[in-house]
Amino acid sequence: MSDFWAMGGYAVFVWTSYGLAAVTLGGLIGLTLWQRRVARARWSSLKEAKQ
Repeated sequence: MSDFWAMGGYAVFVWTSYGLAAVTLGGLIGLTLWQRRVARARWSSLKEAKQ
């Protein structure tokens, strides 16, 4: 099992890549959710102004 975690001597590079990918995907999900909230707020204000 320790051979798996060591990744044949490349563990630092492999786990760093996994970590950066996870942080990037998390950031993109967070940004998408934030933009969705902003868009909904703008849409609501446009609907209210139209009435």
